[in-house]
Order: sequence, then C-alpha cells, then structure tokens
Amino acid sequence: MKSNFLNALDTPLQPEALKAAASRCASNKAEGTDRLHIAATLAHAAFLAPDRIAEIYDALAIGWTGTPLDAAPILSLDRPAEPSPDGLWDAYWNVVEDGKAGKLDALSITARTAALGKFMTPETVGRIAEFASNFEGVDEAAAGPMPDLITLETLAACPPKSLGRQFHDLIVDNKFDLEVLDRDEIGLSDLPQPLAYLNTRMLQAHDLWHITGGYETTALHEIAISAFQMAQFGHNYSAQFLSITAVLGADAPGPAYSVLMDTITSAWVHGRQSPALILIPWEDVWHQPVENIRETYGLDTYESPHPPALIERGQAVTQKLEAVKGFFQRLGRSLSRAFQSKEAF
Repeated sequence: MKSNFLNALDTPLQPEALKAAASRCASNKAEGTDRLHIAATLAHAAFLAPDRIAEIYDALAIGWTGTPLDAAPILSLDRPAEPSPDGLWDAYWNVVEDGKAGKLDALSITARTAALGKFMTPETVGRIAEFASNFEGVDEAAAGPMPDLITLETLAACPPKSLGRQFHDLIVDNKFDLEVLDRDEIGLSDLPQPLAYLNTRMLQAHDLWHITGGYETTALHEIAISAFQMAQFGHNYSAQFLSITAVLGADAPGPAYSVLMDTITSAWVHGRQSPALILIPWEDVWHQPVENIRETYGLDTYESPHPPALIERGQAVTQKLEAVKGFFQRLGRSLSRAFQSKEAF
C-alpha cells in the first residue's frame, strides 16, 4: 500500500481526473487504486502544493456529490509543486501505520500530524501564507490588531442563551481551555501574515465556529469542521490531517469510506458557500443569541449527512471498520487544535 501511495504522489490527479475518480468511488464503481490515488492527491496538495487545496477539494466535492459548487473559484498560484523534503513521507506513513494499528489517541494524532510541519520549508510556508490571502476576508481581518485574550469572567457575564454563555458553558462543562497554549510562548507572531493572525484567532475561535456553524463536538464532526476550516481560509493542518484520514479510509470497507467522504465533501461545500467567519467580531456579539448572529451574517448551519455521534455509538457498518474505528474514536476534541503549535500552518 505504501509503495502504491508513493507512486501516486508522483502523479497526482488533475481536477477532471479527480472528479472522475471520486464519481466512480461514490457510485461503488471504483477502479483498483482510485481511493489511494485520491488520498495521495490530497497529501500532495497538503504538503507540496498547498495553493492547490481549493481546486483539489472543489473537484473532489463535485465528483463525489455530482453537484456543481455554488462558489467562486479560489485561484492557485500556478507554480510547480515543491520537492519532497527528505524523510517526510516515511514520517507521514509512520503516522498512517500507527493509525491503522489503533495506536493513536486524540493528543498523539494532533501532535504527530502537527510535527510533520517540521518538514515545511520557508518557501512552502510562504506559499501557504500567500495562498491564504486568496480567501474572502483573510487580509481584511489580518490588517487589524491581534485579538485580545478572552476571559471566562467576560463570558460568564453574558445573558443566558447568548453566544458568550454557550461558549462559557462548553469550555467549563468539558474542562477545555480558552487558549490551550500561550500564543507568545509558541511564537505565533513569528509566522508571516496572514498566518500569524489566522492561527492566533483560530486558537481561540475554533469552538465558536463549532457553535455558530452547527458542528457538534463529536469525532465525526471534528473531521467535518476540519474541512470547513480549510474551505474558509486554507487551514493547512486540516489539509494534512484530512489526507491522513483519506489514506486510512482508502483501506476501509465501502460504507465506511462513504461516511468519511460524505462528511469531508459536505463540510467543504458548507465552508465554501458560507460567509467568511474570520471577519466576525466575536467580542462584539457575545451578548446575542446564536440564531441572531447566524441571521446577521447569513450563516446556515451544517447539515450532517450522517448522525454526528455515529462513531461514538459504534455504528460501524461492517466488522472491517473496527480496525479504523479505534483510531477515529480517540480523535475527540483536539483534532483541529493543532494550530496551537507553531508547526501547524
């Protein structure tokens, strides 16, 4: 499987070929290596050509759903792919193997995937930053001041049923931290703009996107919101993480693969067709009910194609899913928090 993956990395699918492969997989007419070739194409985009993420996931969603995407194209930078750094794909495949073996819990999958960022060259990081500017609202948001720290006292003072109170209760009830790591200590300000702003804001706003976007705090919806974040501003860690899930899914039975791809593509489309959440001044709307905020900004909630707690309830469709399910069950809350790390772009 690794050999086939590495071979596919050298020949990533172009958009039309990706649409065709995704369509075959969706209709259960997949050819021999379609699934793995799709996963390799997602990995190629995540690590070697990050400015192609939008065109690749647009093609994947259109091919999988058979429906045109109602969103303007996000242009790539029209550059050759970066060369593969020494050791990257061996380290990547070690994560895949441990995931297949059920050896990764929520913290370790976050840390292991984020650690792959050490293979990112300055050229690749600059490319990620330049590409982020192609997304609506990113440069406008990054032109403002860095967001202040949020306090539980501020949130606790918000009225019942307000966004601030819901955010407060989510943090307290689940024993989460408002900002898990010190933004200065981990050096987020050292990243080029707009990445410095994006990573800082998402460090504190990830759960706000859960609440307003209609994503539950389940393993399946952590996968979904990774696709949503990526569609909103090209979040590179999410691209890396989703490529790993796609490799794991490529070896899963048909129904399990369908659940994964339904989730990724539907959340990607939701993110692409939603307004730019990065522009919402959260501190100015704490006191408002979530429904009012959605109406003000024209945000529709995510329509999950599968029950959000499907994984937690163990509703695997075949026994073969068990090998992969152990990995997914332990993803939990921290999957999309890898922007806590400086390596997560």
